Amino acid sequence: MQNVEHHCLSLEFPQLKEQIHEMKMNNNHFKKIHDEYTELSKKIENMITEVTPASNAEEEALKAQRVHLKDQLYGMLTA
Repeated sequence: MQNVEHHCLSLEFPQLKEQIHEMKMNNNHFKKIHDEYTELSKKIENMITEVTPASNAEEEALKAQRVHLKDQLYGMLTA
């Protein structure tokens, strides 16, 4: 089984951990995108560990989508 890097937003941006929590509690749009990001990360982790079979193309497409969501979340956190 392959070792998986976790992409929890608070691990990606530890310096923004408090802001992430606050935004999840007070901003519905942020929470919705954060939830999508978290769900996508779980799907990708399951593909990497082969819990969920997927082609490399599928996995790469989801990773690109996750990067896009992470960029959106970071933009909201630093606005």
